[in-house]
Amino acid sequence: MATSDNKMIQVQNLRKYYNRGAIKALDGISVDINKGDVMVVIGPSGSGKSTFLRSLNLLEDPTGGAIIFEGVDITKKKYVPKESLSGRMVRVDIDQHRQKMGMVFQHFNLFPHMTILDNMTLAPIKVKGMGKKEAEEKALALLDRVGLKDRAEAFPIQLSGGQKQRVAIVRALAMEPEVMLFDEPTSALDPEMVGEVLEVMKNLAKEGMTMVVVTHEMGFAREVGNRVLFMDGGKLLEEGSPADIFDHPQHPRLRDFLSKVL
Repeated sequence: MATSDNKMIQVQNLRKYYNRGAIKALDGISVDINKGDVMVVIGPSGSGKSTFLRSLNLLEDPTGGAIIFEGVDITKKKYVPKESLSGRMVRVDIDQHRQKMGMVFQHFNLFPHMTILDNMTLAPIKVKGMGKKEAEEKALALLDRVGLKDRAEAFPIQLSGGQKQRVAIVRALAMEPEVMLFDEPTSALDPEMVGEVLEVMKNLAKEGMTMVVVTHEMGFAREVGNRVLFMDGGKLLEEGSPADIFDHPQHPRLRDFLSKVL
């Protein structure tokens, strides 16, 4: 049972509408993400999974609802009250909150003109003010962790897709985030490269990293996730443990979906 102490992100009635409400990409999503969760979001294409994930760090600007991260509703653009400051009004600094949320995309988003090491150290130096020597030492340790220390001076074009995605993951880790968001991290990879990326993610989960993962990899969801969300039509239709979702699905749409993907 989750307590207020381990709730990291509270999503309340989250909505994202387009075309004046004609298209409801997200239609009233409410869920708590707890510290240490590996929350896997599944569902058909166009169900709102990626929109949900991208809304967590406001890469998508919600139409309505609240995203409360560490006690602050980060959807607020203006001054909001903060109890710890005795009723004073504080501005939500979304950039500060984004530093605590590592994001890994489908297509790596590495800078092609920079070496892997420079890709790794850019944000820690520019955003966190870390010294170059310290940033490089941490970057090399992270690259070593995923078996790519010897590729530090290579350029992205010299790496396979799986290697690029492993770099993208540890680049996000270099900012020392509190939660990692993965948007279909294996969908752009050749099948033989999927396993090496999933292995890195499994190790992160074992170390207790809080993760929200949008994926079509049902094996990963069953094996690594502790909570699975099923979305369709912008709605959260079912939530539960992997055993609940895969072995005892309740919603007819979930049963239909699983019959086609398993």
